[in-house]
Amino acid sequence: MRYEDLLDHPHHVSEKHPAMSLRERAAQFSPFAALTGHSAAIQETARLTEEERHLDENRLQELNEQLTLLESRLSERPVITIRYYLPDEKKEGGSYRCIQGVLRRIDRHNRELSLEDGIRIPLDHVADIEIDG
Repeated sequence: MRYEDLLDHPHHVSEKHPAMSLRERAAQFSPFAALTGHSAAIQETARLTEEERHLDENRLQELNEQLTLLESRLSERPVITIRYYLPDEKKEGGSYRCIQGVLRRIDRHNRELSLEDGIRIPLDHVADIEIDG
């Protein structure tokens, strides 16, 4: 063997540099990500969004009637389930969400619903409202 003569020599210890811990030594051999963020960018591009479906006049009238009924029942603190469109903040499109909560206020001037937990939903994005009980 070429290095047999080195086996009996003492291990060299540097006088200038402190010894590395096993963790630091192992880190030298960890994988290197040359394209930092590339994987996240691919995932973002692959994330699906959908276009908002606009409601016809009949459906808009039904929603308006439900809102009028809810306004008359605000003191009862009605529990409602709302399906609404949430535009995506990063790319074109968005997704439909469904949320349940206690209705606090209907603000027709600012065109939004407010729930007791602080969530506000624009009326223009509401697709459906169900009154629970």
